[in-house]
Amino acid sequence: MLLTPRAEYALRALAVLALEPSDGWLPAKDLAERAHVPPAFLSKVMRRLVLADLARAQKGHGGGFQLARAPQRIRVCDVLAAMDFELIADHCAFGWQKCNEARPCPLHGMYSLLKADFRQWAERSTLAVVEVNALSKPQRGKRALRKPR
Repeated sequence: MLLTPRAEYALRALAVLALEPSDGWLPAKDLAERAHVPPAFLSKVMRRLVLADLARAQKGHGGGFQLARAPQRIRVCDVLAAMDFELIADHCAFGWQKCNEARPCPLHGMYSLLKADFRQWAERSTLAVVEVNALSKPQRGKRALRKPR
């Protein structure tokens, strides 16, 4: 299942912020670089994340962005919702308008399972996993999120 670019950018930005000290602010320029998000898109994405109370913004010298909550309290589904990404329950993989349990398309059962699994994953997964993975592989840490030179 592919995410929209906006949803992917939001997850990238918050993953980078999850690796930062909770009391620090990461400037927008650094966040865009580390998350591999075009600066013009980062501004739009971060505005939505701030409005959804997933990130904080501070203007001026020493400002930037930080998580609004602890990483374990930010679920993937909350990030996706802030970006207006949602699985359409009645979306048909074949594009049929009336695909459902009573009149299924050839992929209805398999596609329904995929959507249900994705929804469960998004509801159970938090940004705490980002921290744990980064800490368990210190050689990759923040540097892995930067573009190679």
